[in-house]
Amino acid sequence: MSDPKSRTRRPASTPQPALQAAMSDAATDPVRRALWLDALEQQLRPCLPPALSQHCRLANVADGRRLVFIVDSPVWRAKLRLAAPELINAAQSIGLKATEVTIKTSTTPLSPAQPAQRAVNPLSETARKALSAVLASLNDSVSAEPDTTPDHRRGGRKR
Repeated sequence: MSDPKSRTRRPASTPQPALQAAMSDAATDPVRRALWLDALEQQLRPCLPPALSQHCRLANVADGRRLVFIVDSPVWRAKLRLAAPELINAAQSIGLKATEVTIKTSTTPLSPAQPAQRAVNPLSETARKALSAVLASLNDSVSAEPDTTPDHRRGGRKR
């Protein structure tokens, strides 16, 4: 049998605090990768035509050689294919070993649709005066009407 002295005693494992666990290497790798991809996209975006840049996103760099983009319609896929050589040159100029561009088409828009803002037309002076006159006549008619509410509904006593 083994000698009891040869066994090393390990301290009982204690759970890591949540913040420490969140910042460990295993947990932050996806976050670091996402930040790297975002920074890379910001460097490559100026190489795209302005209309196209609103409809595509860098999704991944696969095998260190393939830039994977997502577009929101087949029209933008075709336009991105035409811009692929410029993207490859730009990626190589910043140190990537990119040799090809892969394009995936999404079924949903990449950026949320902006709600259409309705223009508010200011009232003309004539419309403002007419509206004031109508409100004044309504106030006058309400105060001029006799109170026909029965006494018991008004909360008062019979007289």
